[in-house]
Amino acid sequence: MKFPRPWRPRRPLFVPAALAALAALAPGALAAAAPTDLPAPEKGLNLLVVGIDSRKGVTAEEKERFRLGGQECDCTDVMMLVHISAENDRVDVVSLPRDSLTSFPDQHRDRRTGKLHAAHQSKINGAWAEGGSSFTVETVESMTGLPVHRYLEIDFRRFMDTVDRVDGGVPICTEKALKDPATGIDLAPGTKPVGGGEALQYVRSRKADGQMDFGRIQKQQKFVVNTLERLREGVLDDPDRLRGFAETLRGTGATERGISPAELLTLAARLHDLPPDRMGFATVPVRGFNPDIAGVGSTLAWDEKGAADVFGRLRDDHPLPAADEVAPSQIPVGTYAPTPGASLICP
Repeated sequence: MKFPRPWRPRRPLFVPAALAALAALAPGALAAAAPTDLPAPEKGLNLLVVGIDSRKGVTAEEKERFRLGGQECDCTDVMMLVHISAENDRVDVVSLPRDSLTSFPDQHRDRRTGKLHAAHQSKINGAWAEGGSSFTVETVESMTGLPVHRYLEIDFRRFMDTVDRVDGGVPICTEKALKDPATGIDLAPGTKPVGGGEALQYVRSRKADGQMDFGRIQKQQKFVVNTLERLREGVLDDPDRLRGFAETLRGTGATERGISPAELLTLAARLHDLPPDRMGFATVPVRGFNPDIAGVGSTLAWDEKGAADVFGRLRDDHPLPAADEVAPSQIPVGTYAPTPGASLICP
């Protein structure tokens, strides 16, 4: 199987969202969650989590303080595919870089204008701008070969509000000083608890460590695990607080196959015994950069065999392949390196 590949829609059709990817999956206190329609597929459940670059609801003061005054891209700034095993004993998270090259099909409808587009190449993060949540889901299904059972999207406002529901903040840690003029983050080596605004600066940072978008993805994955650890210390033992957390995280917008707050609580109940070392984090294997494409710019090419191996494992409900089973990338910082969640917890 080749990735990306052409496809046809089955129907007419950030803020970083790493927090959303697994905060909703936290082991928790609601073993008696209300019945929902959340599926339990024989080969595991796939949740697509996306972060929308939207400043809607962010105040002028917050924009200035957290460096959020830039132009919105009207796109998914981050995409993470979360696979929950059928036995609920493992969670694997694969980040899909926003600059991944894909091809959109002929006659797909632009949600903004209602017009039909001819087939064209694009970055994967452009799917939301051209077709909303439904087109984003279809694009990811085409590129990965996996069904998307549920979808969750979160914007800047909801990210900050969700983090602020964690008493005492979420710890972030860095071995070296981290300073990014674009986001305004300025961290000394060590560990520091942060609230929503500073957390947003951290998970958006990609110009401080020379790791490009790959470094930002690693920060997001680390933030997910440390958020889970903080939730274990209070929120998960309080049903009302946990429900409020899930409702803030989910929001009220209608989306294609959108997960509900009740379904988030069902996931929490299903995964109540899951330890951090049973969570795996990776970025889809990439080969390197494509030549610049007119109207698209610089894009990433997935490693076709490596991507097929990764998504084939998830399709069969098996753990992610080990690092030495996938060829290294032409971009050293983008080499496939799956990481257990336990190793990402701040000291």
